[in-house]
Amino acid sequence: MRFQTRSRHVIDFIFPIALFFVFAASSLVVLILAADIYGSTTDQLQANDENRTALSYISEKIRQNDSDGALSLTTLEDIECLALSADYNGIPCTTYIYACDGMLKELFTRDDADVSLKNGKNIMEIDTLSMSQIDDHLYQFTTIDSQGHEGSLITSERSVQ
Repeated sequence: MRFQTRSRHVIDFIFPIALFFVFAASSLVVLILAADIYGSTTDQLQANDENRTALSYISEKIRQNDSDGALSLTTLEDIECLALSADYNGIPCTTYIYACDGMLKELFTRDDADVSLKNGKNIMEIDTLSMSQIDDHLYQFTTIDSQGHEGSLITSERSVQ
């Protein structure tokens, strides 16, 4: 009986190694693409979250202080403010919501006290907050976050008589 001896060629060694490197490179490309997509999606969600959070905060404050005539837009110290008026134990008070120094701020004060917007409480980072009164009881609020993304809210007083 004769045994056939098979001669080994260089291709028998190079082909499996080349195939391994093709799979490794493909896996690396897929991993890099997935990481890029994840990063951009996370950034976009974070930007949307900042605007929605600020607008939700304003909307909730309006609902908490919703009584006829309690909502108004005013300018103090050259800063546009949302003024929410209310009586607490017979003492007239106003809550001011405004954007200053890159922050959404809130200041709660008695109406007979001096108002200084620098004393406001920081709520969250926001680049710009603009407010406008569309109709007698209809208001529009627009926010721009630190990355330049814009969000908008149109709301009204519900307690209008």
